[in-house]
Amino acid sequence: MALVQTQFKDAIGTIVLSHPRKHNALSRELVAELIAALEEFRSAGARAVILRALPGAKVWSAGHDVAELPEGRRDPLGWDDPLRNLVRSIETHPAPIIAMIEGTVWGGAVETILACDIVVAVPDSTFAVTPARLGVPYNVSGMVSFMSAGSLRIVKELAFTGSPISAERAERVGMINHVVGADELESFCRDLAQTIAANAPLSVASMKEQLRVLAGAKPVSPRGFEKVQGLRRMVYDSLDYAEGIRAFKEKRAPHFVGR
Repeated sequence: MALVQTQFKDAIGTIVLSHPRKHNALSRELVAELIAALEEFRSAGARAVILRALPGAKVWSAGHDVAELPEGRRDPLGWDDPLRNLVRSIETHPAPIIAMIEGTVWGGAVETILACDIVVAVPDSTFAVTPARLGVPYNVSGMVSFMSAGSLRIVKELAFTGSPISAERAERVGMINHVVGADELESFCRDLAQTIAANAPLSVASMKEQLRVLAGAKPVSPRGFEKVQGLRRMVYDSLDYAEGIRAFKEKRAPHFVGR
């Protein structure tokens, strides 16, 4: 069964996450289908792309498929992790990608929508950055994605608490672009995509790539990067990391001991 549905019309591609049984968790299989859809749209000359869940979804995506994360002694968010591949595909896709959000967005799915170029959500949508709830050490590029979308104080609050932020507040602090009623969400995003598609595609693609390169121009010294990686290694080698993954799989609250 396909985990995503696609449509291409009037130079606008639409990708629908359609695995509600697993809350659209970003498994290797679902991510592979998503990336393949983006490549198809690239070949077809898409001028705008809409990324959404099924209409009326209560969960847009639950983020990483935790069942696929290693239980310890290995970086859970390495270069070839499905989420890393998905984020790179979204960021480097030549057409602007609009994230159409209904329902809750969790963990790595928050980074996914922030990698999109424009985010539109309904008022009851919420966004939660949850690695601290699992004991997962988030990676450097992911943290840069969060810092590019919101102020450092907001990123710290989201990362340290793991608590959800409302769509209204996310719009107020500049993390997302628009909050619109559920009855107008689809037409609003479609109109936005049509406006983009009517513009010069080479100009739009050039500006998207320029902005991607400039936003990522955050120098880190080799010593600083090594320190960050060393801190991350301490986390995924810890008892707490293994406990967090086991607790999630066993559907119980984790007991973290700080080592």
